[in-house]
Amino acid sequence: MKPFWRRLMLFPGGRRGPITQVDETADGAWSASAQQLDPGVRRGSVKRKIVMGGMAAAILAFAGVDYATLPPPLPGYAQTRALWHPSEAWLYDRHGQLIDSARVNFAARRLAWTPLDSVSPVTREAIVTAEDHRFYSHSGVDSLALLGAIRDRIRGRHHRGASTVSMQVAGFLAPDLAAPGARGVWDKLRQMRAGWALESGWSKDQILEAYLNLAGFRGEAQGIGAAALGLFGKTPDALSRDDALMLAALLPEPQASSSAVARCACAVSREADCTRFAGEAASMLGPARSLALDPGLAPHLSQRLLIKAGLKVTTTLDADIQRAAIIALRRQLQGLGGARARDGAVVVVDNASGDVLAYVGGIGGASTAAAVDGANSYRQAGSTLKPFLYAQAIEKGYLTPASILDDSPVQLDTASGLYVPQNYDHAFKGPVSARNALAGSLNVPAVRTLLLVGVEPFRDRLWDSGYRGLVEDGQYYGFSLALGSAEVTLLEQADAYRALANGGGWTPLRLTREDPRPQPRRITSPQAAWMVADMIADPDARTQTFGLDSALRLPFWAAVKTGTSKAMRDNWCIGFSDRYTVAVWVGNLEGDPMRAVSGTSGAAPVWRDLMLALHASRAGQAPKRPEGIEQRAISFGSGSFGSGSFGAGIERPRREYFLAGTGQAQIVSAPPEARRPRIVNPVSGSVYALDPDIPIERQRLAIGVSGEVTAHRLMLDRRDLGAADGKPLILAGPGRHRLRLTDVAGRVVDQVLFTVR
Repeated sequence: MKPFWRRLMLFPGGRRGPITQVDETADGAWSASAQQLDPGVRRGSVKRKIVMGGMAAAILAFAGVDYATLPPPLPGYAQTRALWHPSEAWLYDRHGQLIDSARVNFAARRLAWTPLDSVSPVTREAIVTAEDHRFYSHSGVDSLALLGAIRDRIRGRHHRGASTVSMQVAGFLAPDLAAPGARGVWDKLRQMRAGWALESGWSKDQILEAYLNLAGFRGEAQGIGAAALGLFGKTPDALSRDDALMLAALLPEPQASSSAVARCACAVSREADCTRFAGEAASMLGPARSLALDPGLAPHLSQRLLIKAGLKVTTTLDADIQRAAIIALRRQLQGLGGARARDGAVVVVDNASGDVLAYVGGIGGASTAAAVDGANSYRQAGSTLKPFLYAQAIEKGYLTPASILDDSPVQLDTASGLYVPQNYDHAFKGPVSARNALAGSLNVPAVRTLLLVGVEPFRDRLWDSGYRGLVEDGQYYGFSLALGSAEVTLLEQADAYRALANGGGWTPLRLTREDPRPQPRRITSPQAAWMVADMIADPDARTQTFGLDSALRLPFWAAVKTGTSKAMRDNWCIGFSDRYTVAVWVGNLEGDPMRAVSGTSGAAPVWRDLMLALHASRAGQAPKRPEGIEQRAISFGSGSFGSGSFGAGIERPRREYFLAGTGQAQIVSAPPEARRPRIVNPVSGSVYALDPDIPIERQRLAIGVSGEVTAHRLMLDRRDLGAADGKPLILAGPGRHRLRLTDVAGRVVDQVLFTVR
C-alpha cells in the first residue's frame, strides 16, 4: 500500500478523481474505501469551513474593537472622594466658626467636596435638565440622544452631542477619555463603555454628586462650591433657580460671553419672557462680583497657618473679639488719616490659658504694605520694656516703688560715643520716685536703673520673657536697651506682659487648639511682678506725663504701658486686666515716621476701646497681693538733690508697697555731703569738633559738676579755672585735654580726658 501522502496526491484538492474515504487498518496500514463521498457532503464541509472562518474573523474583529474601545479603569466613588484635594485651606475660631481661608493650590480653584444634599434642589434639577434630562432613566448611555446626534450629523445640522452625565464623569475621572481631539468614533465608543461601567458600580446620586464637584464652570472655578462662591457669593445650598439656570448655561461653554449665557439660560428655562437673564448674566460675570464668602477676619494668621491645601485649622481665636479688634483699629486709623499713620496691629490674649483671642496683623486701608503681618513683625520696643527693668531692680532689692531717682541730664560714655538720653518732652523732672518714673515713662531714671541692674542681666531677663529677637549680647544694645532700642514683635509683647499679669510665670502663647499647654516657667518673682503691675496701673502716678484724663484711664483696674520708638516710627500700648492682655501697635510698616502721633493718641485709644468691650459684662479686678509684700504709709522729706531742688519735685504722702522687711516710713534724698564730688560734663573720652563756620567764642564748653563741691577747684591741663561751683565756660584748643577736680588740700578727687579737633 502506498504511503498516505502518496494516496492523497492521487486526488489533490479533489480535482483528479473521486474523493475516497481513507481508513486506518488494524495493523496500522492505511486503506482507501472504494465508496465515494456524496457531492452534497463535500459542499457542506466547505460551508462549515467558511462559517468557521467567518466566525473566527468575527471573533478577531470583535476582540479588536473591544480592545480599541476598552476604557481605562475608573476609581470607585469612595476613592474619588478620598482623592479630592481642594485648592483652599480654612481657618476656624475656637467655636468652630469659619473666620478665614487661603488659596494654597493655584492650578485650579476647588473648595471642599460638596455633598449632593448640600446643593439646592433647583440647582440639581436645572443642571440635570440642561445636561442629561433622561439621566435617571438610562444606564449610562442615552440611546435616543445618540440617534438624534447621528441624525443631525447626517443632515449637516449643528448638534450638541450625546454625552451623558455618566460619560462626562467618566471623562473627569479618566482625563484621556476627554483629551483634546478625542472626538472620533472610537473615542465616543470608549466614553460610552466608560459610562456603562460607571453606572454598574455607582448610584445615580453618587454620579450626579461627582459631576457637580468635578465640572468646570467658569475660569479656574471647578465644582459647584467654587462656582457658587465665586460667581454669586453664596453656598451651593443657597442658590436660587435663576442662579441655577446661569450655572447650567455655563456648562456647555464656560468662557461664553454674558449675552451667550443669557440666551442659553433662556433656552434651559423654557420661559417666554427672558429679559431678566441679560442683566443677571452681566452681573454674574462682572468684575464687581465678590469672590470671597468667608469673613476674611484673619488674613495674616491664615497666611501663617494655612500652608497645605485642604487643611482645616481650629485656632484659639474668638470671632466676636476678632471683629471688635478690627473695628477698633480701623476706626482709629481712619481717624488718624493715612498721612499720619497707615498701619496697625492688635493682639488679645486670655491671661489664664495663653490663648490668643484676637490676632489682627493689619486692616489694609491706606496701608502701602498691607500683606505684611504687623502682629509678627519686629519693631523697636520704645518704653514698653521698662516694666521688666524695674521689676528686676525691685526683685534684686536695688529699688522700691518709693525709691528716689534723679531725672536730670546725664551723659554716658559708650564704645560708639556719648549716650545722652532725653525724655519724650525734652524736659527733666528732677528727683522722682520709681513709681512715678515708670508710670510717667521717664527715660533718664530708666537709664539710671539699668546702671544698677546691668545691661547683660537685663538682656537675659528679656530673653527669658520671650523676646526672641534679642539675639545679641548686652554690650551690643548698650544703655539704650532701657529705652527700647531692641526689636520685638507684638506677640512677644503680649506674652511678656501676660507673664506680669500672671505673677511672673511665663508660657508661650497658643494660636491653635493643638498647641501644647506647658507648665509656667518662673521669670519674675510674684512680689516684683505684682508691684510693677500696681505701679503702671496707678493713674495718679502717670498724671505728670499723661494728664488726669488720658486714654489710659479706665473705670476699672488695668495696668498699662505705652511706648514710642525713635523718630516716631512705632507707637505701642500694652496692658492687662485680671482676665485679658491687650497689645496694640500703630505705625507705618515701611518704616517712615508718623506725623503728630503721641503715645496716647496712637495706640492707646484702640487699647481702651477693646478693654471696655472685653469687660462690658464684668469690670476688671485688682489682683490679690501676694505674700512677701508689706504696705507702709510714707512721706517724702525735703532737701537738695544733685543740681536741682528736692522740694520742687517732692511727692505727696501715700501708702506704698515694699518687699517684706524693707519698708520705710520716710523717704529722703542723700545729703549733699554724702555724695562724692565728680565731673559730669564733659564725659571722659568725649571728642569735640570745632566748626570753622561758627564764631570761636560761641563754641565754649560748659563744665558740670555734682555733689558737694564747696572749696573745690577745677584745673584744665595746668590752668586753674576757678571754683568748681562757678560753672565755668571754657574754650579749649585742638588736642587732648585733662580736666581735674581738686579739693581744698589740692588732692585730685575726679578727672576726665577729652579731645578737641
